[in-house]
Amino acid sequence: MLKRQSFALLLTGVIFGISLFGFVPTASASISSGSAVIASLFSFSGTRPTNLGVEQGKLAPCPNTPNCVSSQSIDPQHQIEPFTVQNDPKLAFEQIKTILENTENAAIITAEPDYIYAEFTSPIMGFVDDVEFYLDEPENLIQVRSASRLGESDLGVNRKRIEAIRAEFDL
Repeated sequence: MLKRQSFALLLTGVIFGISLFGFVPTASASISSGSAVIASLFSFSGTRPTNLGVEQGKLAPCPNTPNCVSSQSIDPQHQIEPFTVQNDPKLAFEQIKTILENTENAAIITAEPDYIYAEFTSPIMGFVDDVEFYLDEPENLIQVRSASRLGESDLGVNRKRIEAIRAEFDL
């Protein structure tokens, strides 16, 4: 019995350590029963930000930490390209919503005709990232922002997530 408890504690510590160093991808598609147990023990969801949404055509700026990307940022560390709309903007925005609905670790919190806010939760440690899409119809663009709630660095997870969504969007 003691060996089993020691092993469980060791396994939990190893998984915690691995996830802190980014070896467990945030956008992993499946959760095993062991991961669900660990996620229930550790949850690093943080508090939902109060500055989300669109103000005068702008998403919130990224904080000074490197764990955020935004298509409206002007500094290279945070800047990422917006999504270009080739055809009907409303259909393109509906496509973004469909992609998010079919992503296992994403939960759409707000879905408006020109704004979507989703939370992405890492399967093992329960870290939450806030992801926003804004349909900038006059410019034929979909502006995007993805930010980690906790920590200093995300080891590029937010950028990779947006580029993965872009790849699916461009299909």
